[in-house]
Amino acid sequence: MSTHLPPTSSADPGARVESLSTQYPDGLIGVPRDGLRLTWRSSAGSPQVGYQVRWSGARSGTAEPVASDASIGLVAPGPALESGEVRRYAVRIATADGWSDWSADLVVEAAVHPADLEARPIGGSEPVDGPVMLLRADVPLPAEPVRARLRATFWGVGELRINGRRAVDEHLTPGWTAYHDRVVLGTWDVTDLLHAGENALGVLLGDGWYRGRLGWEDGIEQYGAEAAALVQLDVECADGSHVRVASSPEWTTSTGGIRSAGLYDGVEIDLRAEPDGWDSPAFDASSWTPAREIAVDTSVVEPRIAGGVRTVGEWSIEPQPRGDHTLLDARQNIAGWLRLVVRGRAGERVEVRHAEVLEPDGAIHTKALRTARATDGYVLAHDGETTLEPTFTFHGFQYAEVTGAEVVSATAVAISSADVPRSSFACADARLERLHSNVAWSQRDNFVSLPTDCPQRDERLGWTGDAQAFAPAASTLFDVEAFWMSWLRDVELDQDADGAVAAVVPNILTQDTAMPSGWVLMGRAGWADAATIVPWAVYESYGSTEVLERQLDSMRRWVDHLERRAGERGLLPTEFQFGDWLDPDAPGEKPWEAKVSADFVANAFFARSARLLADAERLVGDPERAARADELAERVARDTWAAWGEAAVETQTGAAIALEFGIAPAAERDRIGEALARNVRVEHGRIATGFLGTPLVLFALVHSGHVDEAYLMLLRQAPPSWLYQVEMGATTVWERWDAIAPDGAIHAGDMSEGNGMISFNHYAYGAVVDWIYRHVAGIAPTVERPGYRRVVVAPRPTASIPWARASVESRLGTVAIDWRLTGSGDLEIDLRVPHGADAMLDLPVTPDSTVTVDGEAWDSGPATGGTLAAGAHRILVTAARVADPAALLVA
Repeated sequence: MSTHLPPTSSADPGARVESLSTQYPDGLIGVPRDGLRLTWRSSAGSPQVGYQVRWSGARSGTAEPVASDASIGLVAPGPALESGEVRRYAVRIATADGWSDWSADLVVEAAVHPADLEARPIGGSEPVDGPVMLLRADVPLPAEPVRARLRATFWGVGELRINGRRAVDEHLTPGWTAYHDRVVLGTWDVTDLLHAGENALGVLLGDGWYRGRLGWEDGIEQYGAEAAALVQLDVECADGSHVRVASSPEWTTSTGGIRSAGLYDGVEIDLRAEPDGWDSPAFDASSWTPAREIAVDTSVVEPRIAGGVRTVGEWSIEPQPRGDHTLLDARQNIAGWLRLVVRGRAGERVEVRHAEVLEPDGAIHTKALRTARATDGYVLAHDGETTLEPTFTFHGFQYAEVTGAEVVSATAVAISSADVPRSSFACADARLERLHSNVAWSQRDNFVSLPTDCPQRDERLGWTGDAQAFAPAASTLFDVEAFWMSWLRDVELDQDADGAVAAVVPNILTQDTAMPSGWVLMGRAGWADAATIVPWAVYESYGSTEVLERQLDSMRRWVDHLERRAGERGLLPTEFQFGDWLDPDAPGEKPWEAKVSADFVANAFFARSARLLADAERLVGDPERAARADELAERVARDTWAAWGEAAVETQTGAAIALEFGIAPAAERDRIGEALARNVRVEHGRIATGFLGTPLVLFALVHSGHVDEAYLMLLRQAPPSWLYQVEMGATTVWERWDAIAPDGAIHAGDMSEGNGMISFNHYAYGAVVDWIYRHVAGIAPTVERPGYRRVVVAPRPTASIPWARASVESRLGTVAIDWRLTGSGDLEIDLRVPHGADAMLDLPVTPDSTVTVDGEAWDSGPATGGTLAAGAHRILVTAARVADPAALLVA
């Protein structure tokens, strides 16, 4: 673009900056003091050609104008923020016609440097799986508060309370991170909860992920033996005074009604033991004991960059009395819990057992939970009605069985860190809409602080293979850029000294963990490659280079590790790999034994990671390193093809990987694509891929010119398929394609050398939603201008889906498409492209097609290229190419 900017005194009255934000979630305060990025949305008749930023706070300034059309993830000018500083930023943009007014101020508040905190980590003396600890302090204020900040973190999980009310609208704070190296500090505005005079600050402190039971070996104290709370309240009062209350041994501690609270097992609460008003100022705590200072490493405390776990939905459930129990059906598989109103007698025990599905006889199915009790127990304190709700646990469930009292009412409470939907999708096929909903719910349920495999059994771990498979879809469905960057920080921290990436992050698995013999857990293909694949997916979807800059060293270390493992041969040795995990044709007891060669898969992912590293180096790193990584990728791809390619491409996963990762030579691509399509036709669309092949197979079909076969696979209803799950009533995505048989029988989950595994809430196969947005709806980002700065418009209509519409909230504004087929076979498209973006057309034309855009002939050659400017557009494709998968079955 031109480097000439209009005079700063000239004005473009049509240009306006409509919003300004940072890379952190809206409303997050206490952000890191350096590395701030700015993003803005704008509107104007002409494109942006420049921008200027000003700031004010402890220091003020105005940066020089910059000639650029960029507006996503730009490094904020000026010095780093000071500890606890509040700074205001504003931006204005230039077009060829002049400058806009300054935007409204964006207020940014930095975290207090952990070294500046007076708080000390404290706790009680309760054992693991013992009572939840209560901590409290009085907070006398000489005048009305005008500004109050509550800063806290926990080695364990905590809930903050002020004057008898929850102080923070989050759950399981501070979440799960690589605690040995990173514990995140939250900051919240609590001004409205305080008043002049006496106040009280209370803390509930539980085991959580820090020292509670994790994994299938009943491991406890994974990170430490004692839970601790670090809390500081800073208040500015109307009379000019400042009050600070910081956790110390001067606080007092006791226990209450929560006798135990485990993530897997649920809670046991004796309401008779609850000290009424313990978190209120009038409470008499004279019988409580002084808190203990806990020896934990406070040097690892750092500001959080992502939001917390929040409530994302509540709805009522109709109780169904069934003999000696009441059945509750939430109608949706969720991560969360039940809030119950029961009627019973003092001393009676109410028990709530949770499950995802029902047995054929109507009983709740609990075998899939393995050792997780997933049970909440309550002892009632009085006769009559009582409200029951657990603390410091969550369950993956749709159904619950309640015994011990009459259920008056029930409310499902769903929680997630994916609390901001980013997109919408609708189409003429209600089954695809249900699939879309199922995938979105699986993401919500498995994004509880980190990306987990499942939310219900004794696992709930951050499996890296699931994460990389689902990262593009996840980044489209919800605004999770900060969530991914937080988790990727732990990916890097849990890399070993040689650069190998863990199979789960945060990593609690070791070679001593009970696994089938011969398993290796570090550096496994398709799992450890999350170190390169996830950052790239986030960059493409959101458009900021920050994630690549943050993760570049991790990406380098991973590829260097692969190169060292390859040794003189240049290819990875034959060894255990997870492979195309849960290939539907793999033995039930050995889900890693897929049809495609594990050696081919491992080395293909090696080449893929090397290519992604090269791309990242070109953008934010070293051009010489980029060239070396390119050479490495080309050599590994060539040698992988020579060693295993011909056999691998006889499988769906092998063909998809060969095509999508560029392993196959260019001269072989048409042949491989046709063979893959023939396989799909012969199998009537039967999917034969596991965790690694499923995200790629539909793309491989479309990119090789076989749209009909892609739809044949997508729309198949017989098992195994995506829509079979929908037809069976699923509300989330299953772990196994055959989790429930057509007759209702539930898969045994057999793994002969370890625990069985069957989950009805895994998101890996939900990766198909990425393809649905790109080709059923027809909108996608590009790597050339990521973050939807360039929108690829590539709908591929099919006869059975005559219309579809979708939208994505990009950082620049809403990208939206609404298309329909007419009775005469034409395709009408309404497209919306935000200011600062453009659109590249990749339309389903035939030799007989004509293309018009906004009533004028489209002059960009065969209508498979060219770009449209921002704005609303009407596109008409006559005699459009319409997929007809049903014709393949007839043929």
